[in-house]
Amino acid sequence: MPLDKDSVQKALGQVRYPGFSRDIVSFGLLRGIEVTGEGKVTVGLAVTTADPKVPKQLYDEIEAVLKAIGAIDPEIAITVTVPKAAPGAAAAEIKLPANAGVGQVKHIVAIASGKGGVGKSTFAVNLACALARSLTEQGRPNRVGLMDCDIYGPSVPLMIGLSARPEMEGDVLLPLENFGVKVMSMGLLIDADAPVVWRGPMIMKTISQFATNVRWGELDVLLIDLPPGTGDAQLSIAQAMALSGAVIVTTPQTAAVSVALRGAAMFEKVGVPILGVAENMSHFEGPDGQRQYLFGQGGGLKVATALRTELLGEVPLDPAVRQGGDHGIPVVVSHPDSNAARVFKSVALTVLRKLATAS
Repeated sequence: MPLDKDSVQKALGQVRYPGFSRDIVSFGLLRGIEVTGEGKVTVGLAVTTADPKVPKQLYDEIEAVLKAIGAIDPEIAITVTVPKAAPGAAAAEIKLPANAGVGQVKHIVAIASGKGGVGKSTFAVNLACALARSLTEQGRPNRVGLMDCDIYGPSVPLMIGLSARPEMEGDVLLPLENFGVKVMSMGLLIDADAPVVWRGPMIMKTISQFATNVRWGELDVLLIDLPPGTGDAQLSIAQAMALSGAVIVTTPQTAAVSVALRGAAMFEKVGVPILGVAENMSHFEGPDGQRQYLFGQGGGLKVATALRTELLGEVPLDPAVRQGGDHGIPVVVSHPDSNAARVFKSVALTVLRKLATAS
């Protein structure tokens, strides 16, 4: 079969960008394909990377797939742009542009916790869905987004029922949407079983791309699901993006409370207001209506009191919350009349009220 541009492009669709499951065609990296003579193919590619191994790996893989379809001595031109470090910064540092790419977003709210294991991502997904439903019920345009910056453990796609790959329009990623929430996550860009073994600069670059190279459009609220802790990623986001506030998620036990207080201190240092504290897995309610405080009691109120802010709500330990996360239908959607869903809706309304007051 004679070679043509379509057959060459189809072959190039087998070449994945190193570290991603997306191929170089869907990533929009191709800059031209030329087929002349018998089996003569020229391909142009443009990439932005500071890793010299990436162009070499791409060249070898492109050459292999082209030869496999009959191309003779293919010519491959890869233009490499090296990201510029900020003036005076170390070459490995990557600074987030101040709110670039999210200029049409009214309010950006960080969902944070000092430690992992408190259900922060579950809380973020359900809060996003509750915000979307609340806006719809108020007769307002449904404009809510969720940026999953928990790079090492991107669980948001599973919890909100998304598995497709985001499409690209030029050099911009288009977020996926479900239940009225626009979503971007590393979990949408890599295979489900692919480990993310990255150092700090690569993580910061990805978070920067989510802020600047995703077409969020007009949003009333963009929630950012931060990684647990208070490292470079959390601090850079807090410093560089115009956060309207942060919601601190904790569980009742003492260990979570003390770490949550340290995590909240980071936002206070960079002048980001704490909108409130949410206590997750607060209690288990039996069939008889009796509450069992499996992880202790009053931890969320302690954090809120220490931070001189509001306790937004106490989310019960409800099997439906876990099932919703496992099946990709958040409890706010699957069981809207449950106690857990009512708490999420109450928190959403309080957050909307506080954001409107601060505007």
